[in-house]
Amino acid sequence: MAILVGTSGWSYPSGRGTWNGVFYPARRPAGFDELAWYAGHFDTVEVNSTFYRQPDPAMTSRWIERTPSSFRFAVKLFQKFTHPDMYIEKYGAADWDVTLGDLDAFRTGIDPIVSANRLVALLLQFPPSFQAGEETRDYLDWLLRALRGYPTAVELRHRSWSDEADATRAVLDTHGASWVLIDEPKFRTSIRQALPDSPSTAGERLCYIRLHGRNAAQWWTHDRAEDRYNYLYSPEELSVFADAAREVEAAGRPVVMYLNNHFSAKAAANAAILRHQLGQDVPGIYPRAMVERYPDLDGIVQTDGLPL
Repeated sequence: MAILVGTSGWSYPSGRGTWNGVFYPARRPAGFDELAWYAGHFDTVEVNSTFYRQPDPAMTSRWIERTPSSFRFAVKLFQKFTHPDMYIEKYGAADWDVTLGDLDAFRTGIDPIVSANRLVALLLQFPPSFQAGEETRDYLDWLLRALRGYPTAVELRHRSWSDEADATRAVLDTHGASWVLIDEPKFRTSIRQALPDSPSTAGERLCYIRLHGRNAAQWWTHDRAEDRYNYLYSPEELSVFADAAREVEAAGRPVVMYLNNHFSAKAAANAAILRHQLGQDVPGIYPRAMVERYPDLDGIVQTDGLPL
């Protein structure tokens, strides 16, 4: 692994921002497999479904069977570990109590991916409400210690973590965890980061980059959650990340980049363009309707043989 590019999730079957008829063909043969189609276009994916429910080993085993041996998964940690308010509301829990049993269940669920040597990293995504302080640093330290043995990447969104960068890095460095670099609309309390991350402070550790889009107008106020991610990066905006990835890779660090601007498969379009900018092959067949929707794909992807 040198530089891998993919999207955050692969299944968006409903809503105005569906991928059906955009990245996935409008006319599907019987037994069409979205993950297998996706894996014919990209080498990695960031799994979102494990955030909403504990992973099931039978399901993750099927993911392994449906993808090539070179395909890699980044797996998002279950929300109970990172989003207590969301967990309590969804599951009707009386309180928030993370147990070793919860961790064992997660480990069991992802074991097929780990055993097949297909895991890029575990993604610990924390919300903006998770602010730097003694208690939260202690919890992060405990959680990373409990996940020792796995490659880990931590996404922190509140500015307090970058304002206290030395203390933040001390916790991450103790456990060899990567500090996820995120691109998103910047507000007063948003975390501040620079690209690329300094090789002098991260050694050969994985450089993990997430691009959420820059839809500031609908970031906090929107009709549907998917509207937040309705943003298409221009080739010029993407080239900054391509340059940064090459710089980090040249310093001897592996890089993964995941596009999370998933509305109407904009993430897939941008991921294909980013691969092209990195000088990588852009494999797979793309529906002509997708190229018509996103003209910057013209000349980059193959469209022959797919009906509109």
